[in-house]
Amino acid sequence: MSLPTPDHPPRSLVVEAGRAIGDYAMIRPGDRVLLGLSGGKDSLSLLHVLRHLRHKAPIKFELAACTVDPQSPDYDPRALIPYLAQMNVPYFFESQPILEEAKGRLLEGDSFCAYCSRMRRGVLYRVCREQGCNVLALAQHLDDLAETFLMSAFFGGKLRTMQANYLNDAGDVRVIRPFIYVRERQTRDYAAKANLPVVQENCPACFAMPQQRFAMKTLLAQQEKEHPALFGHLLTAIKPLMGAAPG
Repeated sequence: MSLPTPDHPPRSLVVEAGRAIGDYAMIRPGDRVLLGLSGGKDSLSLLHVLRHLRHKAPIKFELAACTVDPQSPDYDPRALIPYLAQMNVPYFFESQPILEEAKGRLLEGDSFCAYCSRMRRGVLYRVCREQGCNVLALAQHLDDLAETFLMSAFFGGKLRTMQANYLNDAGDVRVIRPFIYVRERQTRDYAAKANLPVVQENCPACFAMPQQRFAMKTLLAQQEKEHPALFGHLLTAIKPLMGAAPG
């Protein structure tokens, strides 16, 4: 069996993403999809899967990508610029001093990660509007959804997880997560075997010290060793929380 390449992602990734897209009506005829591309293994994997589906799927849609550089000294995504230039995918590189701005703008009780996430999302929404894209694709996978579910239950007392397909607050951009059925190990394996240009430490503040998400990731890994069907059961449990496709 040949190794996966950027032009030929593994069938398992394509099938799982296609199933999620179909289940939640994520991509519709004529959609213009902007991918939030951090340069991590997950978003790079999703880039190649969506690019593959754009050529192979019966639904016709357009695809573009955008990277938001928060100007952190530990994160340099500029290597993505020549890489995307070879891919025939419209690409937008947005550099903004989010790290510096955060020092004077953090709300009480807020974290850099939360602030950075809000600011990056705002930039992605702006690029969607400027480029006429009606869909924003994000690369969170099943592991992310499971970790979010546990964090919300353990520390917030609420049953919540990430949504599969929803409208933003302004009502003009649909946000989709085509990897909701994909495991993190699948993107890690594909990125390594296909030699994707992964940008390391794409959220350095999150990895500077152990955080709640890391604790949930560790807990889930320990439990999965004893209960191999764990993530299948978790997916069943969180599906009602992932929302229905907006009209």
